[in-house]
Amino acid sequence: MSEPVVAKRGPCVVELEEGKEYWWCACGRSRNQPFCDGSHEGTGIQPVQFVEDQGGKRGLCCCKHTRNPPYCDGSHNDLPE
Repeated sequence: MSEPVVAKRGPCVVELEEGKEYWWCACGRSRNQPFCDGSHEGTGIQPVQFVEDQGGKRGLCCCKHTRNPPYCDGSHNDLPE
């Protein structure tokens, strides 16, 4: 299994709809961050399916190291430079 690529050192703030299903990119290779575009093929990393429970602007993890996928938990602050 490959290691995820850091797409961005910080959250991707996006507008989400309550009750809608999304696929969060866990590999960091998607060109449609923070959402999956199928670029994970062959990496051994699978996207995370989730249904948004609140809606509105949310910070999704773009460093791909969150302990609370798909939401940013500040893990990007602990990544080595």
